[in-house]
Amino acid sequence: MLYPKSNAYRQVVDLAGMWDFCLPAPGDAADRTQGFQDGTPLAVPASWNDQLMLERDELGPAWYQTRFARPWGFAERRVFLRFGAVNYLAEVWLNGERLGEHEGGNMAFEFEVTGKLRADENVLVVRVDGGLAPDRVPPGNLPRGGGMSAFRSNYPNTNYDFFPFTGIHRPVLLYAIPPAAILDVRVNTAIEGQDGIVKVRVKHNAASGLIRLTLARAGAQQVGEAPLGAGEAEAVLRVPDAALWGPGHPNLYDLRVELVDGGQVSDTVDLRVGIRTIAVQGGQLLLNGEPIYLTGFGRHEDFPVVGRGLLPAVIVRDYELMKWVGANSFRTSHYPYSELMMDLADELGFLVIDETSAVGLFFEDEGQPRRLELCKQFTRELIERDYNHPCVIGWSLANEPHTGGASATAFFKELVDLAKSLDASRPVTLVSMAGVQEEAFEFCDLVCINRYFGWYIHSGRIEEGAAALSQDLDALYARFGKPILVSEFGADALPGHHATPPEMFSEEYQAELILQSIAVMRSKPFVIGEHVWNLCDFKTSQGVIRANSMNYKGVFTRDRRPKLAAHRLRELWHTHKM
Repeated sequence: MLYPKSNAYRQVVDLAGMWDFCLPAPGDAADRTQGFQDGTPLAVPASWNDQLMLERDELGPAWYQTRFARPWGFAERRVFLRFGAVNYLAEVWLNGERLGEHEGGNMAFEFEVTGKLRADENVLVVRVDGGLAPDRVPPGNLPRGGGMSAFRSNYPNTNYDFFPFTGIHRPVLLYAIPPAAILDVRVNTAIEGQDGIVKVRVKHNAASGLIRLTLARAGAQQVGEAPLGAGEAEAVLRVPDAALWGPGHPNLYDLRVELVDGGQVSDTVDLRVGIRTIAVQGGQLLLNGEPIYLTGFGRHEDFPVVGRGLLPAVIVRDYELMKWVGANSFRTSHYPYSELMMDLADELGFLVIDETSAVGLFFEDEGQPRRLELCKQFTRELIERDYNHPCVIGWSLANEPHTGGASATAFFKELVDLAKSLDASRPVTLVSMAGVQEEAFEFCDLVCINRYFGWYIHSGRIEEGAAALSQDLDALYARFGKPILVSEFGADALPGHHATPPEMFSEEYQAELILQSIAVMRSKPFVIGEHVWNLCDFKTSQGVIRANSMNYKGVFTRDRRPKLAAHRLRELWHTHKM
């Protein structure tokens, strides 16, 4: 799915701003699909939970409404309405006509509305249901005994450790394209000697003409053409002495794809392309044929007032924090991040493990077939959206599934096979806490493991935790023989709490646990990276293990102030790079 951008042939209108919002009282079954008058102002994009003082724990269903005139020039073009992300279930009406629905809280979806717009006023209504249920992904409101027992008494009753922010979280765009247009572009890159190979596949709906490609950087350019074919066109460009993409040198090329008919351009799409390869070899992860070691974090789209809503300034700030510390990578825990986040990762040279929203899965009731279908949907949507990003070095299909038994193994075999059929160029993994018992690692390319020795296990005993981590990593590699990324480790630290000697919840304890854990990881040649959990403190459900409804494992506070661990990591990652 191409992200909409305005140019000479395409026009995009952002519908962000103040919408009308209504959270009906229990039993209120009023029909609001035609529009409503009982709303209150609410900002879009943003979660409603932090904006409205008394609605923090309300997850819907709720109603959104906005009104807009048809933009100039849209009457003569194909028109689409695109939602960047709505959590969790969205149902959409335009001028009283139902357009459709989408399930899943973190991926884009769109509806064609050609010929449906009124010239003067259009009423767009969205019903949003963020309710928790066992057959949704991620699941919630599980029966006792299922899933994460540590979170069974939390409120709201999630099966994961972050707050279920609800609402329209990313931009709502109205965009127009020509009747004959470029529908999608897929880019693959390879390296042959000093040359870069850029293979471009274009989907279109044109009846005649050709596709023209221009790849340019620093004044040099390569040009190619391809016949249209039946809905697809394909061309290969060779780039002599290519400037490769990677951390520290995020070289990007400008790719222009033009639809040409009778010598005249009728549509254009512009992309930024990075030439790079990624591969697994033995116990190593290779970027452009050379071993790469990952330093970085898991993080969350979480900030006061906006909740999980897109806030570009926070994205810029988080990249600044990661650069300051010395990180070169992150995982999109525990759901796909915004297109803006991915674009900046390309531009700034960050490596990304791109993860679906399949967090907290379990395999204990008849809802499993439904969860499998949703996980397949989310895998397809993620790979289709992010395929062209050079920053993406792997697909993660789940985080901390509560696996066990043949049904779980078969579940993930289907997902891994699907991901590899959609993209054979990147490693596929899942993130687990099961260790050597995780049967699904047998058919993954990477082993991604979350480990909290010295915190949840060996609490208060950092040295014992480090010794246990060492043994655990050796056992994992002995069984699976694959590169290992420690995708989570760390400890909660209450900002400003200090203790000598270090004690749990002090900044000193967090810093010492992180450093000793890293020392163990770096002693293992098969460990390919260290991702601290978490970049910043974040909101979660109320529960007895989460003071202030916060997870304090961030090395920065929720408002982005550094703790002691951030300074210690900066010293390590800038002076002792792997």
